[in-house]
Amino acid sequence: MPSSNRLFSRFAWLFVAYLVAVILFGAWVRIAGAGAGCGNHWPMCNGDVIPQAPETKTIIEFTHRVTSGLCGLLVLVLAVWARRVSRPVFYASLATLFFILIESFIGAVLVKKELVAGDTSVSRAIVISLHLVNTMLLLAAASTVAWWSGGGPRAIPRLRVSRGLLAGVVAVLMLTSITGAVTALGDTLFPKQPALDGSLIASLRGDVTMGQHFLVRLRILHPLVAVVAAMIVMAVSLGLRRQLRKDAPESRRLEILLKSWQHTVLFQLVLGVVNIMLAAPGWMQILHLFTAQVLWVVVWVTILDLWPIASAPAVDRAAIPLRPTRAE
Repeated sequence: MPSSNRLFSRFAWLFVAYLVAVILFGAWVRIAGAGAGCGNHWPMCNGDVIPQAPETKTIIEFTHRVTSGLCGLLVLVLAVWARRVSRPVFYASLATLFFILIESFIGAVLVKKELVAGDTSVSRAIVISLHLVNTMLLLAAASTVAWWSGGGPRAIPRLRVSRGLLAGVVAVLMLTSITGAVTALGDTLFPKQPALDGSLIASLRGDVTMGQHFLVRLRILHPLVAVVAAMIVMAVSLGLRRQLRKDAPESRRLEILLKSWQHTVLFQLVLGVVNIMLAAPGWMQILHLFTAQVLWVVVWVTILDLWPIASAPAVDRAAIPLRPTRAE
């Protein structure tokens, strides 16, 4: 790979890491109740470009806006630079820019409609879910730029896999993340006491009673969806790994990626149980979300490798390149 492409690939992965950090910081804004730190002003902060004598919540919200704005500038650099790498990478960078703009728009809606801080409306839950979907698409687009820019054609092992199955994995992960976002919102607005004394089952039963707020009643949904999603992801990973020839050089990368699916899913399940028992403290929510982002990136780049062979004839699969070649 040319040194210029190698440098671009490193920059793209650094951007992915920075994007994950911004996503985590956005979660901290919610946890800290700082979403209204700049009032209902956007892009201004309490009517000022730079807030004067800001309170702690204003500093948190303003810092999040600055770091998010820097994402936009970095994406512009990424898109301009990507034109020298390859056409598919350039198109992926444009998709990243598009989702950045949508992300900014949704953030503005949350602020202008005051769907932040202590708001417990259905509208906030819906917009938060849309926000999460767009965030996942944004992270997927950025990861595509980084993954595709990392090398030239690669050999692919012969596998029996359908695009419907791969799309299903993406769908269950997105559904899990959506329910997780709603649950995290409920944990923030309606905090609970840790259930370390054996009262966990009673606490869960109390959440689903008819007198509870809808965000409280929905808290049980995420663990159930997460367990089903984990079973699906693990089953697909194991099924694909069984088809790999251990002695084939082209199988090594996929073997590592599929193992990462399993290890990350198991770790995420443990974190989920601990999160419930500790009543979702802020630091645990951040760790849980970080692991979810890592799992999403790993699964997505694996699917980028598998997608070209999913519907290809068996005789041709070994010759299909994983990634686009460098544009001449």
